[in-house]
Amino acid sequence: MNATTTATPGAPVDTPVDTHCPYCSLQCGMRLRPTGDTAGLPVEIVERPRFPVNKGALCGKGHNAAAVLAAGVRLTTPLVRDEKGGPLREAGWDEALDRAAAAFTTAGVRYGRDAVGVFGGGGLTNEKAYLLGKFARVALRTSRIDYNGRFCMSSAAAAHKAAFGLDRGLPFPLADVARTGCVLLVGSNLADTMPPAVRYLREMQEGGGKLIVVDPRRTRTADLADLHLAAAPGTDLALALGLLHLVIAGGHVDEEFVASRTTGYGAAREAAMAHWPERVEALTGVPVAQLRRAVELFVGAGSGMVLTARGPEQQSKGVDTVGAWINLCLATGRAGRPLSGYGCLTGQGNGQGGREHGQKADQLPGYRSITDPEARQHVAAVWGVDAEDLPGPGVSAYELLDTLGTEDGVRALFLMGSNPVVSAPRARHVTERLCALDALVVCDVVLSETAALADVVLPSAQWAEETGTMTNLEGRVILRQAAIRPPGQVRTDLHIMHELAARLGREKGFPYDPEEVFAELREASAGGQADYSGISYERIRAEDGVFWPCPATGEDHAARPAMSAPDAPRPSIPHPGTPRLFLDAFATPDGRARFADVSHRPAAEEPDADYPLYLTTGRVLAQYQSGAQTRRTPALNGAAPGPFVELHPRLADRIGVRDGELVVVTSRRGRASAPAKVTSTIRPDTVFMPFHWAGEGRANTLTNPALDPTSRMPEFKVCAVRVEKTS
Repeated sequence: MNATTTATPGAPVDTPVDTHCPYCSLQCGMRLRPTGDTAGLPVEIVERPRFPVNKGALCGKGHNAAAVLAAGVRLTTPLVRDEKGGPLREAGWDEALDRAAAAFTTAGVRYGRDAVGVFGGGGLTNEKAYLLGKFARVALRTSRIDYNGRFCMSSAAAAHKAAFGLDRGLPFPLADVARTGCVLLVGSNLADTMPPAVRYLREMQEGGGKLIVVDPRRTRTADLADLHLAAAPGTDLALALGLLHLVIAGGHVDEEFVASRTTGYGAAREAAMAHWPERVEALTGVPVAQLRRAVELFVGAGSGMVLTARGPEQQSKGVDTVGAWINLCLATGRAGRPLSGYGCLTGQGNGQGGREHGQKADQLPGYRSITDPEARQHVAAVWGVDAEDLPGPGVSAYELLDTLGTEDGVRALFLMGSNPVVSAPRARHVTERLCALDALVVCDVVLSETAALADVVLPSAQWAEETGTMTNLEGRVILRQAAIRPPGQVRTDLHIMHELAARLGREKGFPYDPEEVFAELREASAGGQADYSGISYERIRAEDGVFWPCPATGEDHAARPAMSAPDAPRPSIPHPGTPRLFLDAFATPDGRARFADVSHRPAAEEPDADYPLYLTTGRVLAQYQSGAQTRRTPALNGAAPGPFVELHPRLADRIGVRDGELVVVTSRRGRASAPAKVTSTIRPDTVFMPFHWAGEGRANTLTNPALDPTSRMPEFKVCAVRVEKTS
């Protein structure tokens, strides 16, 4: 394909196409009806009632997803900067790609291969995430690759892996939530972040099930709860240990399950018994009576689930915290059984698939470890390279960003599908590091705050203009299908990587047809924990998605004669996929789940005399992540036009501020200002800021980059601040 050819065309403009929402990890099904209106909205979004996750329902973001496709909103031509500090100007593809490739080559020659870095995104399709990992390790030969999904559910992933031997956000279909007896929802505001999923909570309650919500704010989700536990930020670990204490003291441990299907209970029991109810009340602020009521509801149901989200996970002890909630499931026999288990509600559209196939610093496709010799040999053979030539593990996302432009850090960065100027912790510092780079090359749909700093900006196709697979929070691999052609000179990210790889001396091995890339991904993942080898575009279309693991073939045990020899071959059939994990055994070497040996410890930064309040951050209904797309959508921006600081009336009275007046929030890393939103639905010792905006109201100017020692997750959810009224 020559440098002036546009990306692979989408479907004919008069054909309705079944596809999926471009936002959260529900990946709600929708249908696109092309309008032929190139100046306005080129597609109309209509319901797709047959898709089982959302059954036609869409939130406001889904209904308005076409707005970012409109002319004038997005990038349509490459941009380059002739000198540092100079303006961006339009350029042709050859010039832009030549500049990017030259910058990568120069940095590698001058400072070494690891001076070139790659930063990806949890919204990229599986094909793009896979090829980006290959691009880093084969075309650039750098170990410096990670992605913003590190900021999403890496703590839950690590805890999942430790406890169950396998990480998949939900080990069961979302529909099972409606049929369980009790859901303990920790640190999630589903009503704002994934509104179509609330139907499952309502259906559960209508069937007699109970909902317990843990959140320092009384959110719209907490309003639905049978019991709301308003724990202080950073105390979720103590809360989980306190509940397990009461389970043990009350004789509610499922002794048979613990004995037959787990290991490590003794240490977990000892730790829990050191967290008696009165101690946990002092640590969390949750009254003992509410602790007892929570245990009564959870163990009183015939089945139950614990679902966590960013609240307990985005902490410097996130892995231990999730491990403590898993302990509660294991001790009560609420794991590895129908309608029971622990699950993580991953947030980004492809937060699950994005880390399975090579964007993460320590992983190769199929969820293989990059330090495993057998895994390296397998992937190297698929890629046609020597295993010895593959780099080793790199550093985590924040560690990569923190050292940009330094003597030992990355000097030239290739960034795709992320906006760390808004989304990274200690964001002012990260912005300074991005500006210190020798070269920043950004692929994006819009001119985000990060793209605006770049030396080369490459305009990429988006969800309705390209085909590719995504993996939703259930582990269901689905297919986004192109409905329209990209406008102007826009190309797909696959095509961009193809052209860059060719300029870096890799003319082969980087196809840009998504189905061809997926075929290679299937081969690379075969035999790994996240095995996609039995999944095809045809199967996804026919089955409304396929759950991984799904090897290329399964064994038809029922067809094997009962008296046949043990080593007799078994008939091969297509593998059905795996909607429900762990029902027979966990994915550990001995098939048993592991209890976590964890105890409460404080957050990396606790309130003190200078910074007497907790700050916690999160999302609002009408915006998404860094807001790069939703802030360009008139209906959504009108509903949530700017940042705010949520604070309790007692705090507002103490600092003399009224609702709507400007306040300044200060942490040890900087200050942000936004209007006060005075409400009794938040704890008096806590303030909340949404993180969707740049500028003076940027919440991540304040947040703490303290990292979990295992997952390397930053502590977004809790830091110490003071709040003052502006003069």
